[in-house]
Amino acid sequence: MKKIVGAIAAMAFFSLVAADQVYAQRAGIRWRSSGGWGPGTPYTRMYDPKTVETINGEVLKIDMITPRKGMSPGVHMTVKTDKQEIPVHLGPSFFVEYQDVKLAPKDKVEVKGSRITFDGKPAIIAMELRKGDEVLKLRDESGLPVWSGWRRR
Repeated sequence: MKKIVGAIAAMAFFSLVAADQVYAQRAGIRWRSSGGWGPGTPYTRMYDPKTVETINGEVLKIDMITPRKGMSPGVHMTVKTDKQEIPVHLGPSFFVEYQDVKLAPKDKVEVKGSRITFDGKPAIIAMELRKGDEVLKLRDESGLPVWSGWRRR
């Protein structure tokens, strides 16, 4: 009898845990500790693999922005190409600031990323940035942020 009660209790516990996870996904609850930068958040979903392009230019300025209300600050730069000055969104400061590639105004860079419209203006959400021989990988081909960590394949 004790085995049956134990088995029922274990099944009830695991059912509650599974239901909690399903509810969290459907309710759109923010990915923990991401500051709004986690996979599946509205900002992250702006990345469109169909609009990926590569630009080359010079960094004019680097600053911090908060892309959406409730998000933690992100690193943003303006790149001057032959044709235009375009804002480039790199990623959350908690990730970008601790990478080996250091950026400064006047750096020559190559940026591969998704062209989007942000606050009514063109911008690029960077997937990869090259500065000389250095490469800063920010997202995979589908736009999944590398700072989001492990995921099931």
